[in-house]
Amino acid sequence: MEKHKFTRRQALQATAVLGTTLLLPLQKSQATSLLMAKTPAITADEMAAIDAALGKKGSYKDAESVYTTPLPRNDLKMKIKGEPVPIPFGFGGWVSFKKTVDGKSAMVMSDTVLQMDEVNPLISAAHANGLEIAAIHNHFFYEEPRIFYMHIHGMGTVEELAKKYANTIRDSKIFPANQPAPSAPPAITGKENFDLPALDAIVKYTGTVNGPTYKYTIGRSDLKVMAMGVEMTTNIGLNTWASFAGKQDDAHIAGDIAMLQSEVNSVIKTLRQHNLEVVAVHNHMLGDDPHMIFLHYYGRGNAATLAQGFRAAMDVLGKKDMGGMKM
Repeated sequence: MEKHKFTRRQALQATAVLGTTLLLPLQKSQATSLLMAKTPAITADEMAAIDAALGKKGSYKDAESVYTTPLPRNDLKMKIKGEPVPIPFGFGGWVSFKKTVDGKSAMVMSDTVLQMDEVNPLISAAHANGLEIAAIHNHFFYEEPRIFYMHIHGMGTVEELAKKYANTIRDSKIFPANQPAPSAPPAITGKENFDLPALDAIVKYTGTVNGPTYKYTIGRSDLKVMAMGVEMTTNIGLNTWASFAGKQDDAHIAGDIAMLQSEVNSVIKTLRQHNLEVVAVHNHMLGDDPHMIFLHYYGRGNAATLAQGFRAAMDVLGKKDMGGMKM
């Protein structure tokens, strides 16, 4: 796997986290030690503050010190190429909270699922509440209605960020109180729709059944990515994923691949060799080091064949010699 070199930018970030002046030199050993520090946990009181602000209970990943609240768009009826697809296939947003490694601040990071006319009102609301926009882009082709994804982030205490984020989305359809109740659980789930052992054997990971879909979410354990003093991990948005909808013999696949800049075109080439469509290439975060690029893809066909294409793209990640342009 590719080893991440310590950069001057990381040294500056580490200096800021230590609370020392940027005018003073920072020894590499000091900064490296800081970056290896364990992120402080989010406390029970802080989790309660998030739940109270959003009116919905989230879940905590202790290994990453990340608290996440899902924000699915249950009000939407989605189609791809005229065929209905379930919301868990890729139309569920989320908001996560995580502290800086020194515990003096925290980050909110969110991916919101929006129709076109909802984008700019939410931008204005985010700015009015002291939050920032990190990215706006598509994740799909062929979807009806047209959907865009907006990444929102901010820094502060957990309690402050929970209130700011809740106030940002309060008048939008993504606020939990403005969403219809989830439908009754489907009688047939992803467990029945797909040959899960066969897919797991191809992908070399175990996925998660979510209603009629089956999804893999995989981090970049080979990388140490920092942004504004926060270690970016799987559940705060640094992940590669693949979601399956439909049936084993006639499936949709959609997902996202988290890449270093040097990996982008090798991943694109591999996906196209496996007849998967490249849908978008873009950033999700600001201030991340190393800077990560995210690629969204889509395919239709036999689930095992689609999984082989996804696995092949994953096999490109982390290789030292990517070929082509060197970053």
